[in-house]
Amino acid sequence: MPVRPDLDDRVRFLTELGRRLHLAGVSASRLEGAVRSVGTSLGVRCEIWSTPTGLLLSLSDAELPHGTQETRVLRLEPGDVHLGALAKLDAIAERVVDGTMSIADAWDAMHALDRPATTRDQLASVAAFGLAAASVAGLLRTGWIDIAVAGVLGLIIGWIALLSQTRPDLSAASEAVAAIVATALATAFAHFVAPLSLQTVIVAALIVLMPGLSLTTAVAELASQQLVTGTTRFAGAMTVLLKLTFGSVAASQAMLAIGWTPMLGTPEPLPRFVEIIAAVAASFSFAVLFRASRRDILLVMASAILGYVLTRAGSGWLGPVASGTFAGAVFFSSLLMAALANLYGRVWGRPGALVRVPGIMLLVPGSVGFRALGFVMERDYTLGFDTLVAVLSALLALVAGLLFGSLLVPPRRYL
Repeated sequence: MPVRPDLDDRVRFLTELGRRLHLAGVSASRLEGAVRSVGTSLGVRCEIWSTPTGLLLSLSDAELPHGTQETRVLRLEPGDVHLGALAKLDAIAERVVDGTMSIADAWDAMHALDRPATTRDQLASVAAFGLAAASVAGLLRTGWIDIAVAGVLGLIIGWIALLSQTRPDLSAASEAVAAIVATALATAFAHFVAPLSLQTVIVAALIVLMPGLSLTTAVAELASQQLVTGTTRFAGAMTVLLKLTFGSVAASQAMLAIGWTPMLGTPEPLPRFVEIIAAVAASFSFAVLFRASRRDILLVMASAILGYVLTRAGSGWLGPVASGTFAGAVFFSSLLMAALANLYGRVWGRPGALVRVPGIMLLVPGSVGFRALGFVMERDYTLGFDTLVAVLSALLALVAGLLFGSLLVPPRRYL
């Protein structure tokens, strides 16, 4: 029987694993379950509490029922989805549990993930903002000019997001600044150059900043009794949504005050292949923005496309017989994607998040929430309330689908 490492080494490993999973954007319930599962395999009793801004761990030797507990408190920034790091962390934990990697080697392997972003990575991220914006405009069936303007605005928003990473003052207001810039430039183009589907272009340009995934994660955490974490994450997502809405409404009012009245265009019918190309391009932009490793790019793209296709298919199937067609289609698609993600994790022994997260990205209701708050700020309360109800319906359907999908096929080690 192999000699078990010292308790201090196991505690250090579990603490670092939890910290890095948090930074990779893993939700509270999945993070706690994963760390607890690995701790049990290593003979460590683990009590863990994860919040969007920190971790609290209490660890002790499982073989000593009344042994001394070691407590770790970590103050962390909210994590962003990093599928590449998540896959590598899962592989490291798997090898440590199997005994094929020592904790010392695992520690070195985890710290090897701290490679700073290169100029190429930064340029790819900015380009992905523009590609995502243009792709979403195409999926929303706008015109060629709308797609082009949305793509250019997306590049500018990506540059602002890049600058905010090294400028704390800009970071706090980056969403509002991005909304102001996108709305002002789109309005100026529609006033001086050519008509635009203005609201659609603005939504597409800001799509990467929309907190739809955070809202979905928050509601899922609330449903799994992660009450403090879910409430905190929900408040954070709503704050981002409010900043985006305020920036857009403020810029619209400022343009109106100086007499820049946009010419509003009507969406022109585009060939069917545009939607296909837009879906493929959007899926590739997600792979870049989620920082998937090279081996997983095609998997991430296929998952995003499949989620979109299932939603379209569900809308067509449910449309003739059901009310609330979109919510029903979202439930249908998210249920299948969650089940497929867990099945992938069980068969291939890798995180199901590689399939689940990109698979629901085109379903999350961030852009609809943005429109709803915009209506409210413009005092169109009836339309705003109706839109908020639609957001709530889609959000509940999405979370219900994820929960039932995990019930249908249980996840592997929570990830």
